[in-house]
Amino acid sequence: MFLKKLANIFSTDLGIDLGTANCVVFVKDRGIILSEPSVVAIAESTKEVLSVGSDAKRMLGRTPGNIRAIRPMKDGVIADFEVTEKMLRYFIQKAMKSVPWHKRLFPPRILVAVPSGITEVEKRAVKDSAKHAGAWQAVLVEEPMAAAVGVGLPVYEPCGSMIVDIGGGTTEVAVISLSGIVESRSVRVGGDELDAAIGQYMKRVYNLLIGERTAERIKIDIGSAYPTKEDLELEVKGRDFVSGLPKTIKITGGEIRIALQEPITSIIEAVRSTLERCPPELAADLIDHGIMLAGGGAMLSGLDKLISEETSLPVLVAEDPLNAVANGTGIMLQEIEYAFK
Repeated sequence: MFLKKLANIFSTDLGIDLGTANCVVFVKDRGIILSEPSVVAIAESTKEVLSVGSDAKRMLGRTPGNIRAIRPMKDGVIADFEVTEKMLRYFIQKAMKSVPWHKRLFPPRILVAVPSGITEVEKRAVKDSAKHAGAWQAVLVEEPMAAAVGVGLPVYEPCGSMIVDIGGGTTEVAVISLSGIVESRSVRVGGDELDAAIGQYMKRVYNLLIGERTAERIKIDIGSAYPTKEDLELEVKGRDFVSGLPKTIKITGGEIRIALQEPITSIIEAVRSTLERCPPELAADLIDHGIMLAGGGAMLSGLDKLISEETSLPVLVAEDPLNAVANGTGIMLQEIEYAFK
């Protein structure tokens, strides 16, 4: 009990959105301190961490044989425990530099957002990783709940709210009422799948091999889920699959829309499936309240229109979709004693 009181005074509370694509850290009473890619560059021979976050992401697909740039999170869960631990330690230490010295006397308490569909073994791996990275206590919260709180949905009210959180590795769909998830669906389709679909299309149609970063740039610059008034064009550089030589081509937004069709259909199916299992009273609430989109994938042009057309419900995109989950953990940290009881 005495230790707990000391921790309340001298410990710092962090909320972490440990995503497949990005890691966002919220420090209680200070806001979002850090938002960096979940990428680590390590030396192959010594396994020493050379860089983490933005610097490491710039190395993706460009490293020599003795350096490897990897993403230790896959589909919202830990794929490489040791590297994830090192990455978390780096992010925690970087975030802790922003707090007063007396708040660094105790290790931080951490609220970590995880996909709703992960197993008990995967949950334990996240907790262990956070503790080994320097956390005194680690508590998990489901991503859709954190996202719903972060975007300001009335989750504590006796009415239905629906959130669709499209992250890098997973899409979380949930209907929430009275502080609980009534119906949910977690599919391992997200931004990474969209990038992979673009890469496969380029290889299949143009015999052009492109890297992860190029596929992501195409998605951001001209990707869309719904027909647009103007069909944008983009010049893409890569390596010819047949000759092995560098090659440049021009592609259109319409082509990328075709490339993205399959993963987008999987996301819509997850939304429809959740709606079909939703209790009638809550389904009726959604006619008025609609569906809220969060996560990086929510920023894909026209996705809100397409989901609205497919479900006949109003669809809104969160004001700050990328940081919805982290903001939600930050709000939950205000009830810190409840979270760390």
